[in-house]
Amino acid sequence: MSADIKIHSYLSLSGLEPLVVRPETNFINVGERTNVTGSKKFARLIRENKYEEALSVARQQVENGAQVIDINMDDALLDGVQAMTTFINLVQSEPDIARVPLMIDSSKFEIIEAGLKCVQGKCIVNSISMKEGVEKFIQHAITCKSFGAAIVVMAFDEKGQADTKERKVQICHRAYKILTEEVGFHPQDIIFDPNIFAIATGLEEHNNYGVDFIEAVKEIKQLMPAVSISGGVSNLSFSFRGNEPVREAMHAVFLYYAIKAGMNMGIVNAGQLVVYDEIEPQLRRLCEDVILNRNNANNEATEKLLAFAETVKSAGKTVKKDLAWRNAPVEERLKHALVNGITDYIDEDTEEARLKYPRPLEVIEGPLMAGMDVVGDLFGSGKMFLPQVVKSARVMKKSVAWLTPFIEQEKLDNPDLDEDSAPKILLATVKGDVHDIGKNIVGVVLACNGYKIIDLGVMVPTDKILDTAEKEKADIIGLSGLITPSLDEMVNVAHEMQRRQMKQPLLIGGATTSRMHTAVKIAPQFDKGVVHVLDASRSVTVAGSLLNPEQKPRFLESIKAEYTKLAADFAGKKKVKEFLSFEKAQENKMPIDWTGFKPQVPSFTGVRTFHNYDLSEIRKYFDWQPFFISWELHGRFPQILEDPVVGKEAKKLYNDANKMLDQIIAEKWLTAQGTVGFWPAARTADDTVEILEGDKKTALQFLRQQIKKAAGQPNLSLADFICPSPSPDALLPSAGAAKKSQPDVTENDDLISPSGGPAGADYIGAFAVTIHGIEPHLERFIAQNDDYSKINLQALSDRFAEAFAELLHEKVRKELWGYVKEEGLTNEELIQEKYQGIRPAPGYPACPDHTEKYKLFQLLGGEEQTGIHLTEALAMYPASSVCGWYFSHPESKYFGVGKIQEDQFLDYVRRKGMPEAAMRRWLRPVLE
Repeated sequence: MSADIKIHSYLSLSGLEPLVVRPETNFINVGERTNVTGSKKFARLIRENKYEEALSVARQQVENGAQVIDINMDDALLDGVQAMTTFINLVQSEPDIARVPLMIDSSKFEIIEAGLKCVQGKCIVNSISMKEGVEKFIQHAITCKSFGAAIVVMAFDEKGQADTKERKVQICHRAYKILTEEVGFHPQDIIFDPNIFAIATGLEEHNNYGVDFIEAVKEIKQLMPAVSISGGVSNLSFSFRGNEPVREAMHAVFLYYAIKAGMNMGIVNAGQLVVYDEIEPQLRRLCEDVILNRNNANNEATEKLLAFAETVKSAGKTVKKDLAWRNAPVEERLKHALVNGITDYIDEDTEEARLKYPRPLEVIEGPLMAGMDVVGDLFGSGKMFLPQVVKSARVMKKSVAWLTPFIEQEKLDNPDLDEDSAPKILLATVKGDVHDIGKNIVGVVLACNGYKIIDLGVMVPTDKILDTAEKEKADIIGLSGLITPSLDEMVNVAHEMQRRQMKQPLLIGGATTSRMHTAVKIAPQFDKGVVHVLDASRSVTVAGSLLNPEQKPRFLESIKAEYTKLAADFAGKKKVKEFLSFEKAQENKMPIDWTGFKPQVPSFTGVRTFHNYDLSEIRKYFDWQPFFISWELHGRFPQILEDPVVGKEAKKLYNDANKMLDQIIAEKWLTAQGTVGFWPAARTADDTVEILEGDKKTALQFLRQQIKKAAGQPNLSLADFICPSPSPDALLPSAGAAKKSQPDVTENDDLISPSGGPAGADYIGAFAVTIHGIEPHLERFIAQNDDYSKINLQALSDRFAEAFAELLHEKVRKELWGYVKEEGLTNEELIQEKYQGIRPAPGYPACPDHTEKYKLFQLLGGEEQTGIHLTEALAMYPASSVCGWYFSHPESKYFGVGKIQEDQFLDYVRRKGMPEAAMRRWLRPVLE
């Protein structure tokens, strides 16, 4: 018996050979490269079904000293169960690989189970946690124990990941007691991962993450001596991705202290560990200062390590930067820094210029503006692109920030000095609208060309825009908007400018705006100049023409003539178009044969919310093309990266974006929340769909195409894609149709048993996704005068929202609703909308009435459940939010309603029961 106790007192693993982890055993390297999320090469080989070649990656890990191989197949484009099964079976047939134990790694327990069924010897499961509650934690632990596996337990509970020492210890101790006292796990078969987070990020709250981990390890080993401690070491150095010498040094220094504290294994690249004593002394000291959070007041240690990191590159050799430009006069150095976006020396060069020039303002009006003139010329001639211009603006802002205190002091000492004479342009996103990426870009480009920008932000009322313009004596007013109600707000601003007899020209821009709408609706309201600006690159030319006394009259005259012609053309086209009567349009609906129709019953009815969804999973669904469009770089992705004109800058932008994405994910800047719901539904009239929510009915009203179509072409309405009601009582509540309250879940959750609806009923779904947490990071970038990072973050946040909508829709089709369980589309095919079913959004072409959002959000549980606030103009806040309906029918498709006639409008008003005047405002785009 005593011998048995000795055998079980240490963690014992095995492949073909045993591995016993004793106190005297050196640190156990867990090879990380057979992980589709950690190795591009391995991921590519697995996706291409080149499993034999993929074995070489595992073999290399063993040859480089990995004592355990971590295998992970978590990729949205893979069948994870099949991939894990295939690869492990192949590994078992290779003695030189199979001799070491395996770590089966997945966030999906079904993949872990698949691996457990194949593996020989005693393996490790990575990982289980209490993030989904104790019941599921115990269930997973019992399964692992039944296969004889050791387990990695993440310091993660229902409240989230542990980031402080206290939380790490508390969660691990709680899990330990459950595993040993309730499940029957041997203590030595438990491996805790107390979460290694990125440090040296620039955020002071992250500075102690290394110390928290090391101190937590000490306490965990004191409380629970028999357990092992592991962690993903590469997470520590995410801030230095791309700089391998610094990352390797950080890993070695961190392990030196963590191993002394009791950490005895970790997921590392076994071939890229350096010896602690062989690290260059200065780099080793800087790494220690950052990891141990010493000498780091005001991020001093972090800044020193960042500065040192700039001097090293691959293989640890010193980089010989071309610093010949540093020998030029200060004016040339400032110009070089501005054109190339270099901030390294801007403070010292600005100070040198300040001491050289009589007044600090002359530095701005002289060498800085001369440099920005070059930037403007290069941008205007197509030799620079928007991302480069924004980087130039960052340099300019940092220089101006250095000079500002001196300028302010000069004003106090000399009140009679002339003010800055730069023209002022006021920019604002109109009332009810929360979108401002485009406005921000325009502001940066104009600032680069010598204009002083007054940015009022988003959701700005008309009076505030115009009062501020008068107070600040703005030379131009610029309005931005993304949603259709913003068009009416712009008309209102123009009308009010006319009433106040204001003289400033008005610029109009934003995704929903157009030359035609500006010409027809806004320009007639204000006679001192209204100009639609297509994008940031045009804003400089337009502003220059409007502020040049000689050019302005001719420019406005040409704009007026152009807009008058556009308005006349619009009026002419309006008369030429042929429309059907509404009755005839309804008769020409989509001819779907509903005979014998059997709807797929969703796995649940009611509402379900996903909190803190894995951003790294969402990232796999990114559509990059709109990201480049937001930066005014046009072309198909990924071909744009090799484009002969914009490819070089597109690739830089892409790399910067991915570096920021790594940081967003590693440091948890943002959180994703998604809400989905399904309900029994039936079409109860030609354009009305009724939803049964428990014992309550909600009527959705849809618009129908009314323009006359070619023979055989239907006039579509979204209502066409829902099965017509077989009887007036089809949606009466039945015993099987009671609403099931679904719990909030974190990340992926198991399916819930189907709950039927009324006999013969169809189903409809709805969703809302949002990205929280962007504000403090935007504020930080604003404080740092870093527009480039600010705009990048906003654009990436929008990509997360759209990608999350794509991911959830796939999850709906394959699991939650399950009407195409076997779907296997690539991300490119998803972007091309090759899936069955649609997810149209209120306010967009197929259902242009924004007011139906009220019903959608009411069904989903409102702001409390979705985390999304609707503004008075029915924009969603946070701005990175998406919502819509789910239709499953195979013949459902996207379309645009287009223009409608008065007979349909009046019928629609009657069905909705809303005031006619209010509905005219909301439906103006489709009425005119």
